[in-house]
Amino acid sequence: MSGLKLAVFDVDGTLVDSREVIQRAMTRAFERAGLGPIAYDQVRTIVGLELSEAVARLAPPDYGAQRVAALTDFYKQAFVEQRAERGFSEPLYHGARETLERLADEGWLLGVATGKARRGLDIVFGHHDLHRYFQTLHTVDGGPRKPHRRMVLVAMAETGVRPEETVVIGDTFSDMAMARAADAHAIGVSWGFHTVDEIAEAAPHAIHHDFAALNAALDGFAEDRSAA
Repeated sequence: MSGLKLAVFDVDGTLVDSREVIQRAMTRAFERAGLGPIAYDQVRTIVGLELSEAVARLAPPDYGAQRVAALTDFYKQAFVEQRAERGFSEPLYHGARETLERLADEGWLLGVATGKARRGLDIVFGHHDLHRYFQTLHTVDGGPRKPHRRMVLVAMAETGVRPEETVVIGDTFSDMAMARAADAHAIGVSWGFHTVDEIAEAAPHAIHHDFAALNAALDGFAEDRSAA
C-alpha cells in the first residue's frame, strides 16, 4: 500500500445545498417553454446527470431534440439570472467546510466528480473559496458522465492512488454506481437529492445522515488503510 488516501466528492447535494436553486431554475425554464411548473420530486431525480440529458428526461415524451436544446438554454439562462438576484444563496451544507479542512490537514488527497460543467463548478468553488482544498477536479466536460467510472479513474491516476485507497462520497444512485464501477469505496449521504432507498439500489458500502457520521466513517476508512 502507498499510504495515500483519496476522497472524491460529488458537489450538488453533497457539499453544496443547491436544491432550491436547481428547482427554481428548472421551474422557470419549463414555464418559459410553456410547459408549466415542474414538481421537485421530478427534478431531484435527474441531479448529477449531464444537463441536456437531464432536461431530456424531464421533458414530455417525443418533445424533440430542438425543443430539448431550447429548454436546456432556458435553464442555463434562469440559473445565470438567479446568481445576479439580490439574496441569492447556494450554501455549503453545515459541516462541509470543516470536513474538507480536516481531511486536508490530515493528509488526504481530495477530488471532485460532478455532473456540473467546469464553468459552473468554478463559479461555485470560487464563491466558497474551495479550490484550495482539491488536487483533482472532474466534470462532464471531460468525457463520459456518471455513472461511468471515468471521473474516478482519472482522479486516481492523477493522484497516484489505488482503488482500495479511494472513497467516493455522493448523494445519488449515479455517484454510488460510479464508485462501484471504479472499485472504490462508496459512501452515500442522505441529505441531498436521492432518497436512502434510491441510493441503496447502487449497493454503497454505507449511507450516512450527517457530517459527523461521515467523518467517523472516513476516519475508519483511514485506519483500515493504515492497518492493511
